[in-house]
Amino acid sequence: MSSPPEEGQLLSLLLKLTGAKNTIEVGVFTGCSVLATALAIPDDGKVVAIDVSREYFDLGLPVIKKAGVAHKVDFREGAAMPILDNLLANEENEGKFDFAFVDADKGNYGEYHERLLRLVRAGGVLAYDNTLWGGSVALEDDSVLEEFDQDIRRSIVAFNAKIAGDPRVEAVQLPVSDGITLCRRLV
Repeated sequence: MSSPPEEGQLLSLLLKLTGAKNTIEVGVFTGCSVLATALAIPDDGKVVAIDVSREYFDLGLPVIKKAGVAHKVDFREGAAMPILDNLLANEENEGKFDFAFVDADKGNYGEYHERLLRLVRAGGVLAYDNTLWGGSVALEDDSVLEEFDQDIRRSIVAFNAKIAGDPRVEAVQLPVSDGITLCRRLV
């Protein structure tokens, strides 16, 4: 349940290519993607890292500290929606972020997208993990899957359709790891 090395390398390259300085991550688990992000952004950059569990994040925190990038991480524990809404309550945060990475509860991807579009600047990048869900998004609706996977599949299929039809972003879905969708905010 952590970002694989190839995904971390891709995110790192994207951050460097875009000159990202302020980033936000929704769903960080033990912090593998947070570490990749913190290493890629400038020394005065910041990663707002949101997760429901401080316990899991604390497992990876020694590695983040050993890498010398803990000062770039602003960990916020709790459900992402209220934290994102709290960020949006301060108008200074609108368009403040250069990059967002989402790897949290898949059923809320669409809601996260709406909030992150306001937080990420025009020209910034939003990245969504697990958008292929083991290839199940290409299966027929009546395919035999465990109930959990069927629920996630439905959520991801709906999210992928939302992104494909969203004129506010230019998107590409890559078959890296379990699928990553990259969106460049247009307006």
